[in-house]
Order: sequence, then C-alpha cells, then structure tokens
Amino acid sequence: MSLTGRAVRNILQSLCIDRMDRMRWQHRLPITLGAMLTPFRRLLERLIAAWVEVRLIEPVPAELELDPDVPVIYVLPGPALTDSLLLASLTRRRGLPPSAGTTRVGTLTLPTCLALPSAGRRLWKRHSRLDAPFVALIDQRRRDPDQEVLLLPVSIFWGRAPGKRFGFWKMLAADSWQFTGRLRRALSVLINGKNVELYFGAPLRLGELLDDRDTLQTNRKTARLLRVHFRRMRSRVLGPDLSHRRTLIEGVAFSPEVHRVIGELAARENLSPDRLQRRALRYGREIASNMTYPVLRFMDGLLKRLWTRLYDGVEVRGLERVKSLAGDHTLVYVPCHRSHIDYLLLSYVVYREGLMPPHVAAGRNLDMPLIGPLLRRGGAFFLRRSFRDKPLYAAVFNEYLHRLLSRGHPLEYFVEGGRSRSGRMLAARPGMLAMTLRSFLRSAAGGGHQRLAFIPVYIGYERIIENASYQRELRGGRKSKESPLALLKALKHLRQPFGRVAVNIGEPLILADYLDGEVDQWRQTLGQPAPPWLNDLVPRLGEELCRRINAAASLNPVNLVALVILATPHHAIELSLMNRQLALLTALQRQGPGNPHASVPEGEPDDWIAQALSLDMIERRRHPLGDILVADDQRAGLLAWYRNNTLHLFALAGLTAFAFRHHGSHSLNSLEALLAPSWPILARELVIPPPDSLRAALAQRLDQLVEQGLLTRDGDRWRRPDDALEAGECLDLLGQLMQPSLERGYLLLVVLLEAGPARLTTEALSQRTRQLAERLAVLSGLDAPEFFDTRLFVTLVDSLESEGWVWQQDERLVFDDRLRRAAMQTRELFDPTLRHRLQLITHPREHEGSDDERR
Repeated sequence: MSLTGRAVRNILQSLCIDRMDRMRWQHRLPITLGAMLTPFRRLLERLIAAWVEVRLIEPVPAELELDPDVPVIYVLPGPALTDSLLLASLTRRRGLPPSAGTTRVGTLTLPTCLALPSAGRRLWKRHSRLDAPFVALIDQRRRDPDQEVLLLPVSIFWGRAPGKRFGFWKMLAADSWQFTGRLRRALSVLINGKNVELYFGAPLRLGELLDDRDTLQTNRKTARLLRVHFRRMRSRVLGPDLSHRRTLIEGVAFSPEVHRVIGELAARENLSPDRLQRRALRYGREIASNMTYPVLRFMDGLLKRLWTRLYDGVEVRGLERVKSLAGDHTLVYVPCHRSHIDYLLLSYVVYREGLMPPHVAAGRNLDMPLIGPLLRRGGAFFLRRSFRDKPLYAAVFNEYLHRLLSRGHPLEYFVEGGRSRSGRMLAARPGMLAMTLRSFLRSAAGGGHQRLAFIPVYIGYERIIENASYQRELRGGRKSKESPLALLKALKHLRQPFGRVAVNIGEPLILADYLDGEVDQWRQTLGQPAPPWLNDLVPRLGEELCRRINAAASLNPVNLVALVILATPHHAIELSLMNRQLALLTALQRQGPGNPHASVPEGEPDDWIAQALSLDMIERRRHPLGDILVADDQRAGLLAWYRNNTLHLFALAGLTAFAFRHHGSHSLNSLEALLAPSWPILARELVIPPPDSLRAALAQRLDQLVEQGLLTRDGDRWRRPDDALEAGECLDLLGQLMQPSLERGYLLLVVLLEAGPARLTTEALSQRTRQLAERLAVLSGLDAPEFFDTRLFVTLVDSLESEGWVWQQDERLVFDDRLRRAAMQTRELFDPTLRHRLQLITHPREHEGSDDERR
C-alpha cells in the first residue's frame, strides 16, 4: 500500500492510537513507514519527558513487588499515545520493566503496553477493532502453565477536573471523551503537563484468572476486571459527574418533596405557590456549591504556599484506609473542629493525595464578600445554624444533601457543629447526621445499593491562629464576627511560627454494617419517612464517631509539654523531670492496649521541649542547680487548650495513678471497686470507649506502671515505691491529669445531694456547679476558664442520666440512695486535705437561698 497524504495525516493526528492497533497499521504500511514511526515516537517521548512533571505516583514503584522472572504487560484504560509515551519514560527512569517495545512470552511476541479497546467509534479507522487483546496469552497459558504473565493496570490523569459533563475545562482535563480526544489531549498535555498523576493497580496473574470458561469468556472476564478497576480509580480521583449548578438547583427546587412542602405551606399560610417556588430557588442558590476546576487548581497552589509559610509540615497518617474505600463508597468525612483552618486543610490533603475533594458544609457566616464565592467554587455549600420554623428551607437543604450523597459525591461536615474553644471533643450535633441517615435510607428504599462510609479525622495543631480569641471567649467575651476585614487582620499572624500539623484518619464506619449491629431488621422499615428507631440511633452514632475521632489523636511536642507542666502546682518543673515525664507518657501510649490509630511525635524529649520553647509556649529559666521550665498565667491558659486535645489518651492510666495518691497500695479488687463508679462518667466526659472489662484494663495499666518503675508488685497487691522519690513524683504527675475532672464531678454530686431529689433542673444544677467551680479555681490560684465551662457540667448530668444514676421527673432531677453510696465511694479517692477543701467550697453559707432562687 502506498503512503498517501491521507495516511500521513491520520498518523499525525492519532495521538491516542493504542499500541496493538498501531502494530496492525504498521503491518499494512510499507517498511519505510514503520521505520519512520520509531524516530517519531522517540522524539515525542523526549518532548513528553521534558515537559511533563508527574506530581503523584501511587504506589511508589518500589512497593509494586513485581516478580523479575515473570513478564509484565502494562494495561491502560484506553488508547492514548501520550499515556504510553509518559509511561515509557517513567518506567525507564524508575527501573521498572520497560513499557516500550515488545516482550517475548513463550512463543508470542507482544507489545509491553496494551490499551483496552475503546467503546467509542473512530471516524478514521477502516479496520475492525481488536476486541480480544488477551486471547493469545490465555491460549498459551492454558497450553503451558509455565508461561505466566503479569497484567499491571495503569491509570494516568492529566489534571484533576471534577467529572463535569459540560464546560471548557471538561474538554481540557477530563479523560472520557472520544470524538474530541485528539485536540483535547494535545491541549491537556500543554496545560496540565505539570499536574499529572499516575496510579498503578494491583498486578493480575493471568493464571489466577483461568477457570472452566472458554478462551473468549476468560478474555471478557479479564477485560471486565480491568474496566472495573479503572472505573473505581476514576471515581476515586475525579468523583462522579457534577451537574451544572443551575440544573442542580432547579432539580432540587422542583423535586416532589419540596413541591409537597410548598403545597402544605401554601394551604396553611395562604401563600402563593409561585412565590414559595421562587423562595425555594433562592434557598437553593444560597446553599449550593459551585465546584470548579480553575479554583481547585488555584486553591491547591495557594494553600501549598500558605502551609509552607505557616507550618513546618503537614503529616498525614492512615489515608490508605480512605483510598481502599473511595472507589465504591460514598465518603463522608467527619473531622474534629479546632480551627477555621480545618475547612481548607482536609480538602487540600485529600486533593494532594489523589482523592476527590469533598463538598464541605460551612456556616452561612462564612458566605461573606470575596471569601464566600471563593469557598463556594472550592466545594463549600452553606447552611444556616438553625432550620427551626423554616420547613421550606429544611426541605430544600435535605433534598440538596440527598442528591449529593445519592450520586456518590464525597462530603465533609463537623459533627461538633462549631469550633471547640476548650480543646475538648464536643458532643455531636444530631442535625447533619440525621439528614445523612435519612438520605441513606431513602436511597436504600428506592432500590439503590449505595455504600456510605463515615471517615473520622483528627486534626492536631502545635499552635492555632485563634489562641487569643478562644481565651477571650472562654472568659465571657463575645465571639468576633467573621468578615473580610477580620481576615486581613489575621494575615499579620503569618509571620509567627505555628509548628507542625497532623491529620490522622481514624477507623472508618461503614453505615450499613453499623446499622446491622445496632438496629434489628432495620431494612424492614425502609420506606418509612421516620423509622421509630432513628431518633435514638442518631445520638449513639454521633458518640461513636466522636470516639473514633479521639482514638486517632496525635501527640505532639506542645500537648505533651502541656500535659506535664499543667499537672504541677505552680506550672513550673525541673528540666530533668520534664524529660522523664515526657518519656513516660509516650511509652504509655506506645504500649497502651487501645488507640491503635493515635500517633506519637518523632524525636526525643529534648527535641519536644525545644519545639515548645521555639513556639513560645513555655519559658526556660537558667539555674546553677538545673534549668527550670515555667509557664506563666497567660501561657498556662493557652496550654490548657492543647492539653485537652489529648487528655483522653491517658484517662485510665491517670485515674489508676490518682488512686495511689491517698492509698499506698491496692489489690485489683479494691482498685476496681474504688474506680468503678467514676470511670463510666469520666469516659463519657472525655469521649472514649469504655473497655469491655474494667478489671482487665486496670490489670494492663498496672503492669505498665510496674514496667515503668512507678509501682511495685507484691503478690496480689500493687504499691507505691518507698525509696524512689522521682518515680513517686512521676506517678503523682500522672494522677494529677485526672484531678480537675474528678473535682468537677464531685462538686456536682455534692450540690445535687444537698438539694435533694426533684429539686433542681439540669440547667440550675449546671449553673450552680459552675459557680462553685469558678470559686474553687480562684481560691486555688487556677487561671483556667475551661475548668468551669458550663457545657462540661451539662455533659456530666447527661452522663449520670445515661448510667441510670439520675432521671428526670417533671424536668427535675431525681435520684435514690445508690447515688449517695456512689458519691461516698468516689469521696475515698481524695486525700483528707482535698476533701476538706471541696467541702468548704460546696458549703452553702451565704449562697443559701430559697428553693425558688435555687431553681
């Protein structure tokens, strides 16, 4: 066949010809054309290698563990010359089996890189498509079992545009169009050449795919497995298709559920349905995000520079658990909420790690000029703080959330509702969780097979931007309103050091599996708008997610130093003792039976102390007899926030140590009896899962304290060491971690018992105890507003109710003698001096008044 001008034009345009088809073309063309293709390909490969930068390779080639004795054939999801050229360059540089040229497999000579046949039609192609790329390999493998081959799937993404069905950026960056593929791919290489990601799949051994099927069926099975892998990878990286924002809003506003609410409101309030329909559209525009690729690219670059300027590094742990679910689960990220930085940090992390950024639920207060539109285009959707008395708004928001979830878009929201001013994990708000559950049940009732997974995320800072504002608000100051001007004022903080940030992924919660364990025959209630078990389940689900977030906590130099120095009476400690106590805390965490997803910092105690000093969180005072570390009142107030981030990790160890302050020795029986009443309440306050057996957990902790030299064992009793002063001091510092929580609980019990049954409401009891705690803090010289935070006492009352110690009757708290006996038992934890001080604080004296005043 002569080399016509049309043939040359076709070859030059075909930047996406797959290698198998190209070989067939070469067999039909004269030898001179085949000779021309090799130099042309080499030139293109050099151009690709010079221009393109692969931002992310996953997994790294060293982790592929390829068998050097088995030939490797790379498989691409579709025919694309640019992909094969990039892969050839990368395999050569990284020492992988070459993907260019051919390889010998038995008697077959095959290209080392195949592409799955495209489902679309090519207008220039005159020959039949090669629909059976693995037939020859399968036949040979059946004849000779020694002729094994590895199929290695490779996905390459030129840019990370969300999967939209429309728009210019779709043409430039998405990877599914066929008709405009040549022009689109050429432009994509030019524009996205510095933002390429490459993903290797798990190698498939051809022999493991063989069964009783014939060759053609096995070929289809192999191709199907590879297509499923490529589809999951595309869904993980690019997410599902996004509808045009206007189309999505109109679909929400004209949905049957919203239409039903409009009809009810029109009849009840005598309003025009057209007017209510316009209001629904307005609500939709107020809520809906408008995620766009240019803003994602812009935010990625901006945030990379911001984190480089603000932080010494961002450490991410556990993201492999997310990646294993992302291809076939709808992901709902539920991070703790410590700072406004949280909104941006998690989206940045998942984007940089090759996952689709989530749609983030943000408060309407952030929909401010300049900032709001940028956040909206980065994936934020906005909601009001309360839906009360707004049934139409609630219907629009519920429908919008359902459409995002049912289509598989990843979501992110903060179950706590707002930022934690005290540093503790706050109780989960039920609103978003309930809406997510209803959406899941609605999809299941409609015959869908939606898989939904909650992803708990712990975000830990060594220093936050909101330090001063949190302290002001805890002392009763008003919360500052968010505004562009306030943001500009915050920019001055960029010059200050903020240390490192940790993003730890907790244990994912698969919703269907969780429902199977919590609700009997929940699938039989599908179709009911409000199943009878829903209201009881939502708080339990919130508690479980909060516990999983806390279980992934990150110890860092600042919160470790805070745990130690705030346990001293005057917030001062010798440098040598600080070193010993820091080593003790990290050893307890490493050896602890729980919290497998929690992390400890790298380095040694000296490094952690130096980091805390560099961040100006403590002061070092030189002394001839040994340096002393000091935290003044202002620093101590700040450090309390960081201590509370991780206090829960040492709850049982601290409580065990505290039991030895007043009692020199304990048997396991006496220790269990002493701590049993307090432990469930403490566990709920600190949001940690109580162990299946307190006795077994105590035995483990006692063994750890013996191993660290803080206790000695004599038969069936454990004792404080008599001749080890430093060990005794370390034991006291460890026990001191739990004293504030125990004191708050004891104050609340005394106030409740003095008032008597059915005398106080929850609000009155919390307020009265808060006043006493504030008085105790002043008299003790404790400048820590979080010690008398009202929400802590409300949580304590809720814990007493959940454990059955108290119950409500006509909104008054009722109890019996069991509570008195538990209070007497808890009283034995405190030494006589501390008991006397608490009794003086709780004595009514001038605070006595009438019953009406107490209420």
